[in-house]
Amino acid sequence: MQIELLKSDAMGRIERVSDGERCWIRRDTRCARLGLRWFARTAAAREARVLAALAGLDGFPQLISWHEGVLERSYMDGEPMQQAKPSQPAWYRQAHAMLKQMRRRGVAHNDLAKEPNWLQRANGMPGIVDFQIAWWRPRGGKLFRLLAREDLRHLLKHKRTYCAHALTPVEHRVLARRSWISRAWLATGKRLYKLIARRVFGYWDNEGQGRVRN
Repeated sequence: MQIELLKSDAMGRIERVSDGERCWIRRDTRCARLGLRWFARTAAAREARVLAALAGLDGFPQLISWHEGVLERSYMDGEPMQQAKPSQPAWYRQAHAMLKQMRRRGVAHNDLAKEPNWLQRANGMPGIVDFQIAWWRPRGGKLFRLLAREDLRHLLKHKRTYCAHALTPVEHRVLARRSWISRAWLATGKRLYKLIARRVFGYWDNEGQGRVRN
């Protein structure tokens, strides 16, 4: 068995584990900073629940196990958006279809402004990763619908950067209308989040070198 460290910070370790032809990702919160261990475990437990809700859907990591603070999920081979720079309209149509699948399963990602959370997989299709702050609301609701709409707006912002010629009039209108959640986040929450991320967790919003879109 081979283990490659991908990331180590106050929230624990992320490793790529391979055993012959099998390859998967391991998030280990047991080595998180003592004062943050509960938070790291809670975030990983949230991701496990969300991945279980997305089981069987193509383009999403598949949950392998969640036990005693260690989450294991399938590995998706591909490049993050900021490297792949997807420019084909078909890629964005498929990505939009994935957001609809998420919504039908009661999932809002909440962090799709970050380009590293989007992949262009080895087969050329999109993939979505990192569900630590995602919401799972099987019964939906007004707030859930707003969050799901924000997921779409973030996808369209990326499309505007890499495939602007394919934006439709409807998509332009979606981009032009910010929800109250987006406005409130920009006014208050984003600054607080950045402060906590840098001072407490020791990392930056764009540690993956991708753009973070408001």
